[in-house]
Amino acid sequence: METTPEYFDVAVGGGELRVGRWGTGPRTVLGIHGVTASSMSLLPVARHVDGTTLIAPDLRGRGASGELPGPFGMAAHAADCAAVLDRLGAGPAVVVGESMGAYVGVVLAASRPDLVERLVLVDGGLPLPVPEGIDVDTLIDAVLGPAVARLRQTFPSRGAYLDFWRAHPALQDDWSDDIEAYLDYDLTGEEPELRSRVSEAAVRADGAENLVDPGLVPSSLRALTCPVTMLRATRGLLNQVPPLFPDELVAPWRDVVRDFSDEIVDDTNHYTIAFGDRGAKTIAEHARR
Repeated sequence: METTPEYFDVAVGGGELRVGRWGTGPRTVLGIHGVTASSMSLLPVARHVDGTTLIAPDLRGRGASGELPGPFGMAAHAADCAAVLDRLGAGPAVVVGESMGAYVGVVLAASRPDLVERLVLVDGGLPLPVPEGIDVDTLIDAVLGPAVARLRQTFPSRGAYLDFWRAHPALQDDWSDDIEAYLDYDLTGEEPELRSRVSEAAVRADGAENLVDPGLVPSSLRALTCPVTMLRATRGLLNQVPPLFPDELVAPWRDVVRDFSDEIVDDTNHYTIAFGDRGAKTIAEHARR
């Protein structure tokens, strides 16, 4: 499939949402990116979903939708995604949610079941345990690490930004042209003060939602009527063991979500399950089914 997306805008509350589109196939796949990412994180998957139309918005506060104001949160992002599908007359679609995008997909499928044929949750979508009494910002900094640290930094050149990411433990052994394309899309400003287009305020608002509204995702999971497949990495955000979603966290949900299955994608971490070729091919296989 052609890997350069076509972009268009969709009217949403507060402005316009930028959407990337790959392919012109008869079946629609909606890709929803992670908390500090953009539509370009779906690029590796786009290489392998021939015969479909893959659409992926920059969620508000990210990418070319970076100037869109709040409210943020899973319900707001789900409403924006619904607006995209309604505008295109494209439902029901297969929805692929990566990381935070998986939670958005769950809320979208629960609130607008007419728009979602199936859910493919990529290392996300199930509630994670949150320690009691912990400060929200401390938790976000600890979990997301370099991904959120770079949001308040400036970089003297494109090369310096790429070097910052090359040092990330999850990407050191799996660097690719797709990662560079994703990072190029993320950069804005002029040298020597380049920065990410992702809004730190949006990231923190979305990251805090499990504390602000802890019932939204669990209630949405219980309400799902479409088939759900969860793809799990074997390592976490910093390429560490254990992964974000070990068996003991996933097992209770197998009897709660009506039509749920899960699959481990071997030798992947939270990033390379989407960016690496093995992970992208696996995601695409499930999106095409």
